[in-house]
Formats: sequence, structure tokens, C-alpha cells
Amino acid sequence: MTQQANRRLGPLRALGLVAAASLVAAGGAGTSHAVDTPLPVTITGEDRVALSLHSDNGQPTEQQVDLRLNAPGEPFEGDGIIPTVFTGEYTIRIDATELAGVADVELPCDADGLVAVCSGYELYAGQTYNKVGKIRLDVGDDSEAGDAGSIKVTGEGAGLEFTPLTVDVLVGGAEFLNRELSVPDDLRAGGTYEAPVGLRNAGGLGAEGAVLWFHGSRGVSFPDSYGNCSYAEVTTGPLLRQGTDAICTFPDPIDAGEAYALAEPLKVGTADFALHDVFTYAFSAVGPDGTAALRAAKDYRPGTGADLTLKKVSGADPADYTRYVDVDLPLKNTYDLELTGASLDAGAGDTVTAELGFRNNGPAWLSSQRSGGEPIGFTVAVPEGATVTRAPERCGENTIAEGVRGYFCWVSTPLLEDAEFTFPFELRVDRVVEGAKGKVALPEWDNPFDSDHANNSAWIVLNGSDGSDGSDGSADGGTGDGTDGGTSGGPTPPGSDDGDSGSSGSSGADGTDGTDGSSGDGAGGGLALTGAGGVALIGGAALLALGLGAGAVVLLRRRARQSGGAVA
Repeated sequence: MTQQANRRLGPLRALGLVAAASLVAAGGAGTSHAVDTPLPVTITGEDRVALSLHSDNGQPTEQQVDLRLNAPGEPFEGDGIIPTVFTGEYTIRIDATELAGVADVELPCDADGLVAVCSGYELYAGQTYNKVGKIRLDVGDDSEAGDAGSIKVTGEGAGLEFTPLTVDVLVGGAEFLNRELSVPDDLRAGGTYEAPVGLRNAGGLGAEGAVLWFHGSRGVSFPDSYGNCSYAEVTTGPLLRQGTDAICTFPDPIDAGEAYALAEPLKVGTADFALHDVFTYAFSAVGPDGTAALRAAKDYRPGTGADLTLKKVSGADPADYTRYVDVDLPLKNTYDLELTGASLDAGAGDTVTAELGFRNNGPAWLSSQRSGGEPIGFTVAVPEGATVTRAPERCGENTIAEGVRGYFCWVSTPLLEDAEFTFPFELRVDRVVEGAKGKVALPEWDNPFDSDHANNSAWIVLNGSDGSDGSDGSADGGTGDGTDGGTSGGPTPPGSDDGDSGSSGSSGADGTDGTDGSSGDGAGGGLALTGAGGVALIGGAALLALGLGAGAVVLLRRRARQSGGAVA
């Protein structure tokens, strides 16, 4: 019944058979439980399931209740054989007889009607490896709004003391759906959106009250403050998690089948740097007394002013309400991504450093709310006659165009509206080639949010005769310039770093974060080109979310396959 977890993993093989056997024997002896002291075991799983009369209650193959056993001890981590904390027979009994005529039930293990008995022999610390089984619940032909019952889960076993679990099931209770929103096309950064927030109780029972939760990402604010709302602002830490949360309580009953709206639209302000920031909200049938746990999750402060109230809406169209609501706003703003190069003079055998620059000239930031912090990538071609002896940490050698080797560099998002980074490339001049050039370039595509495409490329110029600083993206292509201006693949950089990036200020010598003490490394993350807000994403789903179409996804993937690069 519980998952068999004794399996030999990597490092044990290196110990040799004798040493491994000794280690296993010692581990097993060290975790045996004395039979004269009952081992306390807690049966865990969802303790409450609400079944809707108006939906499929999730995918038919998805079970709502995942039963496990939680045994005392430190959960095992690492390699090797997972030690047991108990060895001996035990049984778990699942009794769902109360749900006869209430709901359809699928039980695991050896089931006889609405009762199942599962058996097991070993237990491990924690609950990860102590799986019992899963329970699927559906409304049946006889199910009606207000039907309720419970599933009782108990356990028996010599030397064990089980804490039982009760799963309460309610059919057709209050079920809140949220009014869909559409953002005006003319909303611009710095403007305010008046959101017609509302709900509809699609359930078969009324609710004693309601709780409204709403959230705005970093570029969103809520200018009004209400006495029955509490607010929490997060202004530090990962940029993806910064923003404002609010919880509002409404004590009046919410009748079944009725729709309600806020007595006045909820004002949602946008900052001058905002672009594709996210506003989302949801009502829940939690009574006002149940909001304490919600507020405990963050440091909420009470609102001021008059209470926000709900009013009943007659003639509401059920098609206007949905389970999840979030909108991007504003949709109109721009940023300016700029690359800067370097112009250097050096003789054969000399080593010089090309300080390449990457910055966002604003006014918008790249929020990456939808892509979860996908990085921006750009390519660096090496001038003829030179060899890179030291590359920045966030750059990897790769084929950047057909027959052209170079480097792929990346900058994490979200990216602040004034972010600036330096990528120092150490070059050794093996032979002097007058006017040798290597192109530094973002991928070439029609990005409507980048206001100036002319500065999306720059040059590393060695021993040039015109004194160029290397920043003119329109200069003639010299040798080793990676002519497509973009990338056909890249190394596999670290995974996305949770959006704690985009700090302003120059990076250090390894191309990492700025020195202004802001949160994030600014140049980390996985191989991609960032998400909502405009720069092309390697991740196909995010490309489609931007409305770029499947063709862009296919093109990027084809290029990456041709060069051996990785595509998300």
C-alpha cells in the first residue's frame, strides 16, 4: 500500500558491495522503532471537498483527496537507501458509507462498495513515501444542493497509534464566480482603470458573507482605501512577488443564483513605468470570521475611509462570470533596450577588455508577469584575429549563426525601467586585423514595445581607423559579425532565478548584478528571450501569449535545433 522506497541510488555504488551493505545495515538499525512504544502516525489528506452541480469538478482522472501517512522523524534527503522508521503489518480503513446517495465515490485499494481496506508493511519519516491512495468524488444522479456526508479514514497496526482523518463533503454549496473584465484600449501608463468588480453565486446554497481578494503587481496601485479592507504592500525581494494585496470582508448574505457588484468601481492605478502589469481578483464564500487566517499570511494594515459595499445586480448574464479573472494593464507603453559595444587598440599578444553594455532606457519596465521571469538573450561575435580568454559569467560559447561561433549572454527579467549591466569580455589579440569587428546583437524581430530598434546592436571594434566607440548598430558588418543579428541557439544557462532581477547600476566584472544593493542578480536565469512586455520568448507558450503566433515559436525552435541549442 505505501510506496516501496528501498532503492539504491548513485553514490552507494561507489562504496563497493561490502561498504554499501555495512552502510545499509547501520541505517536500518538506527531507524528501528521500539515495539513497546506506539509510534504516532497521522493520516493526512484534504479534509473538505465541495462538489459543484455546475462543473465537472476537475478532470475525471484527477482525485480530490490524496491520502498519506505522516510518521515522525526527519524526512530522508539525498542518495542511498531510504531508512524505515517502522516495519510491520498495518491496515488503513476508508469508510465512505455516509456518502450513499450524496455523491459518487471511487476508492483505492481493496474496495467493497463504499468501504476500502489498504494494507502496508513499512513506514518512512515524513509523508513523502507513505502513500495510501487517492479518492475521486463526483455528483451523482441523486445528488442535490445541500447534500452532505463524511469519509472516515482510520488505521490499525501493532506498535502504531493512528490519528484518523475525516473528509467532509458538501454538494452544491455556495459557489462564487467572478465578473469578467476588459481593459479599455486607450488606457495608458499613469492612467487609472475603473474595474467593474462583481460576483455571481452559481451554487445551490446561499453564503453568510463573502471575502474579496485582489492583487496588483509592482506597476499597479489602489488609490482608494476602504474601512472593511486590509492592505499589504511588498516592495522588497523578488520583483515578480512585489505588489499590493488586499482583503475585503462583506458580512451580508449572498443569495444562491444572484449576482452582485461593488457599489462603486474599484480604482486600479498604473505607474508611469507600468506595462503588462497584472491585476487579478477573486471572491470566496468565506465568512467574515474566517478572514483571520487569510490576513495572517501577510502583514496587512487596516484600510481607512468608508466601507466598500456590494449591491445586487438584476438581469446579470451568467456568461459574463468566470472562475478566474486577471488582466494585463496597461497595454500601451514602451521601453528601449540598448546594447553598447567597445572600440579598442591592441598589438599582437596584447590582452584587452571590451566592456559591453546592456541597459533599459525605459520608460517601461519588463514585468514578465506571464512568463515567470524568462531571461533576455543577446549574441556576441568575436572579432577576427582575437580569442576570448575570459567571458562574463552569464555568457556561454555557442554557434550564433551558421558557421559563426560566438557567445550567448542573458539578462534576467523582470527588468527595471532603469536597469543597466556591463558584460566584460577579455580578448587576446593573436594577430592584428585592422578594423576587425564582432557584432553584439539582440534577435531581430518586430517588437512593438521596443521604441528604438536602431540601438539593438553594437560592435566590438579592434584597431579601427575611424575612432568608433562600437555602439553604432548601423555600421557595416566586419569579420565575425554574426550576420543575422540574433541567435540560432545558445548554451543552457541556469534556471530562471524567480524574478529577483533587473537591478539598476553597472554589473561587476563577471556580468552579474549591479552594486546598488537592489534585489537580484540581473543577469541570471535560463536561456530565453523575455515575456509579456515584448521581447521574444524562447518558451513557445509565452510567445503565443504575446500574440506572436505559432510561426515565431516554430522559427525559434528550428533555429535552435539547427545549432544544437536548447529550446524551452
